Amino acid sequence: MLARKFSEEQNLFRDSVSAFVAKEVAPYTLDWRDAGITPKDIYKKAGEQGYLCIWADEKHGGLAEPDFRFEQIFMEELASIGENGFLPFLHSRLVAPYIDNFGSEFLKDKYLPGCVSGDILLGIAMTEPNTGSDLAAISTKAEDKGDHYLLNGSKTFITNGINGDLFVVAARTGSDSKYAISLFLVEAQSAGFVRGKKLKKIGMPSQDTAELFFDNIKVPKENLLGELNKGFYHMMQGLAEERLLCAIGCLGGAQAAFATTLDYVKQRKAFGKPIGQFQNTQFEMASMSAELDMAQVYVDHCVVSLNQGKLTGEDAAKAKLLMSEIQGRTVDQCVQFHGGNGYMQEYLISRLYVDARVMRIFAGTSEIMRTIIAGSLGLK
Repeated sequence: MLARKFSEEQNLFRDSVSAFVAKEVAPYTLDWRDAGITPKDIYKKAGEQGYLCIWADEKHGGLAEPDFRFEQIFMEELASIGENGFLPFLHSRLVAPYIDNFGSEFLKDKYLPGCVSGDILLGIAMTEPNTGSDLAAISTKAEDKGDHYLLNGSKTFITNGINGDLFVVAARTGSDSKYAISLFLVEAQSAGFVRGKKLKKIGMPSQDTAELFFDNIKVPKENLLGELNKGFYHMMQGLAEERLLCAIGCLGGAQAAFATTLDYVKQRKAFGKPIGQFQNTQFEMASMSAELDMAQVYVDHCVVSLNQGKLTGEDAAKAKLLMSEIQGRTVDQCVQFHGGNGYMQEYLISRLYVDARVMRIFAGTSEIMRTIIAGSLGLK
């Protein structure tokens, strides 16, 4: 197994998170999957432990700890048990930074304390039914009405769409350019905010993905994030980190699949001996082990680069592409080693298999990642 270096503080944090996951998450994951949603109070429990938005300023209740490795550790511990419905990283690292980076002091003081405590659950509303990954093609509009913006439109595939309290919403605010998009904070209790149906997915059933509709919502002028008509560029700034988060999750899922399969092939017998003693099993498991170790080195390298402010969009795209593809191959092979049992939901590998498929689509498809990488090679 690959030896990785963590500080004493990081190791203590992992021990704390591991205990939290064992007590508050692992016993309930199957119940959450059956219910089709993760309870909101798990975010409050995480907030009580100081696990949410740990980068936030102390005056907002955070720990003012910018080290991304702490987020990586939290994700790895959740991935180790195959938990894909409870997504604190989306709340803490994908959405909340928009408030911190682009919000006024008024917005930070109003919302960040609740984000840190888990009393306010965040979501981000970018994708629309006919746009997919083409964010510049969105049609949701926010019209300037003098003392407020009037928001109309719809979004789909929105994580935390059912449970969320506050959403970063991307809307078109100009006609001069297809990139004339702005970002707004929209409270779920706003008049005209309508949650659509919870979408049924083939995997990640406890992750509440939903449609959102905005019907003449009056958004206060002070809820604009960043500059007017610059929202597209604000969104682009966060994509490298988002794709690295995806890469960490993909690799964690692949590691979990490998670990449960390694235990299985040592115990499951066929033709009078454990299937792990057959040469094909040994060769395939050896190849997966080597590939996962090499993948971990690259992901750790990218985390260090992010901490140093040096992570490029191209390197993040490489990480997201490779880890999602590795995860896909790994879970497929691991299901094969489980045989018929691998198709049964009572086995962890079956849940890891169906949950993994979306990762080659989420946060930019593999094809888009390849396009980004090719562009960096001067091949456009």
